[in-house]
Amino acid sequence: MSQAKVVMAGRQINAQISAIDIQGEVTATAEDMLMEAYNQIGTARTIILNFSGLEYMNSSGIGLLVTLLIRANRQGQHLVAVNMSEHYRHIFDLTGLNQAIAIYDTEANALAEIS
Repeated sequence: MSQAKVVMAGRQINAQISAIDIQGEVTATAEDMLMEAYNQIGTARTIILNFSGLEYMNSSGIGLLVTLLIRANRQGQHLVAVNMSEHYRHIFDLTGLNQAIAIYDTEANALAEIS
């Protein structure tokens, strides 16, 4: 299996909100890293997916986001996305992910809205 060209790090913003910073390529090889970052953030009610470092995401990467969304929903958590390019916003629109994952221009905008 090829090496993942992605770095994902979980960080706590406050008691209710955590973030996963995504850098690189989100493909099938990123699954372990995404789930590890998700497990790092614990029981936050809201998880911000920070796409500021995203270079590439394919259909397998979209599938990983759907898997994460299902896991988060089962835990009563909400996902939001920030710092997405217009290209990936369009993909979220086409796939309907924008109905389940709110999209904000910046992390500050998301925090102002969800806090």
